[in-house]
Amino acid sequence: MEKFSNKVAIVTGGNSGIGYATAKELVAQGATVIITGRRKEAIEKAAKELGAIPFVADQASLTDTDNLVKGVQQKFGKVDILFINAGIVGSMGPIESQEEENFDNVMDINFKGAYFTLSKFIPLLAEGASVVILSSIVASTYKPNSSIYQASKAALNSIAKTAAAELAPRKIRVNIVSPGPTRTEVMTKSGMDETTVNNIMHHLTNTIPLKKIGTAEDVAKLVTYLSDESASFITGSEFVIDGGLTL
Repeated sequence: MEKFSNKVAIVTGGNSGIGYATAKELVAQGATVIITGRRKEAIEKAAKELGAIPFVADQASLTDTDNLVKGVQQKFGKVDILFINAGIVGSMGPIESQEEENFDNVMDINFKGAYFTLSKFIPLLAEGASVVILSSIVASTYKPNSSIYQASKAALNSIAKTAAAELAPRKIRVNIVSPGPTRTEVMTKSGMDETTVNNIMHHLTNTIPLKKIGTAEDVAKLVTYLSDESASFITGSEFVIDGGLTL
């Protein structure tokens, strides 16, 4: 049974990783899915594979977000599922060595971009719509050398809970999904080589109580559940999906 028939879903950063896996799951359940990304070739390739609709947009650009909202409004008139997923890690290092450019890059996508994606889509959200914001367990773990990324996710968690309170009268639910170590391209994109990434993943596997690394599909299934009517009494909640790492 396609439980998302006649539902319109937006997935930001949908051409790879968790965004791609979630778009795939939503399409499989019958939703009309619009995926966004910064690179035209990558987003069009992913959309073709998924059976989704591509839209070239950089979450850090409010102009791009305005254009996305206008395009969706003209074609569909409403949004039932909004998955704010796009994000970057940025350059790692101690607070004393961080540059303004890295701070701005991370915050513009992860916090400011996500905030205004939510803000600008609120008028289009149907009554009973679901908003899911991708955060991370780092929002509350405070590890060295990750101050900017951690702060961007902590800010997102705060905004999500405020939005849940504001939008509850319209039966719109806003929830947070916070993965732990998940095998996606995000570490490679941050500049780490494959050997380094594999070493980190091997170390983490031994640290995680369930003795495995999460997959994008694991997270996608949780996002999909939260987007369904089965989760109609859940809002303002954070769901940690980390194999027990933060126990």
